[in-house]
Amino acid sequence: MPEPLLEIADLTVSVDGKTILQNINLKVQKNEVVCLFGPNGAGKSTLLFAVLGYPKYHLDSGKIFFKSQEITHLSVDERVRKGIGIAFQHAPGLRGVKLIDLLKLSGNSEKEQEIKTLAKKFKMEAFLNRDVNFGFSGGEIKRSEVLQLAASSPEFMLLDEPDSGVDIENVELLGTEINEMLKGKSGLIITHVGYILNFIKAHRAVVLYEGKIVCEGDPYQILKDIKVKGYKGCLECPKCR
Repeated sequence: MPEPLLEIADLTVSVDGKTILQNINLKVQKNEVVCLFGPNGAGKSTLLFAVLGYPKYHLDSGKIFFKSQEITHLSVDERVRKGIGIAFQHAPGLRGVKLIDLLKLSGNSEKEQEIKTLAKKFKMEAFLNRDVNFGFSGGEIKRSEVLQLAASSPEFMLLDEPDSGVDIENVELLGTEINEMLKGKSGLIITHVGYILNFIKAHRAVVLYEGKIVCEGDPYQILKDIKVKGYKGCLECPKCR
């Protein structure tokens, strides 16, 4: 078995002295897309932020490896330079920073025409000269976030609920573009409702419940079971005990 692109080993994470994640073990292979299911408050976003290295998320124990190198103590910018990127669930606004300028800084190309072509895919060409995320609707913010991720084209993508708070049209657009972005890449995608799975090819899913991974398997079957039995049903599954 080849070395995983991302490996999380025995990870325990706390925020403001409160333990959120306990003994998390997770591997994501190269060219693998993993969905992360779980109820609100399960620790899904905490896991993504811990992988990215946000200081607020304190690693009490465990290690994180990326491309076989330990990144546990690296800063956020060092991890980004190694090839990890994120699209936030609740994206901040950046007053005084134009979207096109941010895309030039974070992207692989500074050519304006290439940026405009990419923005057109996300129906964001009219927003390029506006301050990032200021006055944007919920769907526009989501498209802006995924556009920024597409521009930087990281090897490993973290997506925090790209299908939450947006209408059907935006879910389809985002899902279709995310599926294209993930070709030849790897990703860890949080989804609470699972709508995004109608448009992307996911290989595996894990269920996070009360800070622990309690189930793992086919993402489409797990989602179907959750819809029938709820997340507590994962605790009763014989395969997951």
